Amino acid sequence: GSLTFRLWDEQAAKAYEDALPAFEAATGIDVSVEVVPWNDYFTGVRNEIAAGAGPDVFWSNTNNYTEYARGGKIVNIDEEFPASERDGWLQGAIDQYTVDGTLYGVPVLTDPSIAVYYNKSLLDAAGVSIEDLQNLSWDPSASTDSLREVTRKLTLDSSGRNAADPAFDVDHIVQYGYNAALDGQAMLIPYLGSAGATLQDESGHFTFASPEGDAAVGYLVDLINKEHVAPSAADTNDNGDFSRDQFLQGKMALFQSGAYNLANVAEGASFEWGLAPQPKGPKDAVTVGNSVVAVANAADASKADAQKKLLEWLAGPEGGRALGAVGVGFPANAEAQDSWSQYWSGKGVDVTVMATKPTGTITAPFGAKLGAAMDAYNKELKEVFLGRVGVPEGVRAAQDAANKAVDE
Repeated sequence: GSLTFRLWDEQAAKAYEDALPAFEAATGIDVSVEVVPWNDYFTGVRNEIAAGAGPDVFWSNTNNYTEYARGGKIVNIDEEFPASERDGWLQGAIDQYTVDGTLYGVPVLTDPSIAVYYNKSLLDAAGVSIEDLQNLSWDPSASTDSLREVTRKLTLDSSGRNAADPAFDVDHIVQYGYNAALDGQAMLIPYLGSAGATLQDESGHFTFASPEGDAAVGYLVDLINKEHVAPSAADTNDNGDFSRDQFLQGKMALFQSGAYNLANVAEGASFEWGLAPQPKGPKDAVTVGNSVVAVANAADASKADAQKKLLEWLAGPEGGRALGAVGVGFPANAEAQDSWSQYWSGKGVDVTVMATKPTGTITAPFGAKLGAAMDAYNKELKEVFLGRVGVPEGVRAAQDAANKAVDE
């Protein structure tokens, strides 16, 4: 038999193509890998599936996934895979992709933890040690905390004064301590979770407008507009690469981000750098538990056996190592995760803090109208981060706009 397998990542596609011959030899199933770029991926697959066509197996995130599941368009995993056939599957991924009590996708990739990239020479110049970064904490109810103290030392004006100096010139900042910004994956959602806020309830409605949510957003906004240890939202709103580029140019000391920037930093940094743990909030450190699954198209029942074998391989250690061993992604299968750490270790990068799950995870945004909802809340939050709208009213407006989009 033959199957088509579609995904959006060219590097992952190449890694799979290199690894699949062993699967094909063992099963007699010929797998043809298709890559459709991210910008066209979700619309394309949605239109094909609606027409009863499309790839046999494909990668999915939460975009449209709920609709496919409820519409019977993708295979019910609970019927195909008993618990005994799920060795190493990540529970967080299973939870994220369970719709109405049923799982419809097998975990393939998951996000490692968010971490803090640091520039060692800027730390040295400011008298901040790597040890100082191991237990950074933030507390919105306190007048100061270790994150504010360290980032003030690492923020400099054109005269070389740091942000703790009463004479610090906020209009001529040449080096930032940190990248507080409206960045959902690296900042906003981890801060919400670490403050004890929730992002959504089980129905997919947004719930972040709460005292804890206000505290998290208010803290980030203050780092930008009151402490001046992070770039203006005028630079970072709608420009996710601004802070990374500042870090690579040696103009930012601490850059909180995910594994998705490892290759960029490894290739682009001309200085000694490393990774420190995400700062802990009132409820410890909470990272976004976001995973990618592979799903099987339910349109052609004659392919069910072949689809099951491919899903089993993709979710198993072999499929996980296919991606992990070349550093393309962090496998959702526990047995394959070491392959990713070993890849980076071979490049001289210790990724232990990313490969270690923090104390808590907050589920990544999900739901049928997710794109519209995120656009709606980001539009309102941009004004809050710019300092043009107050925190409680802006956060409430963001939640209301997001929920209106969900209900439309």
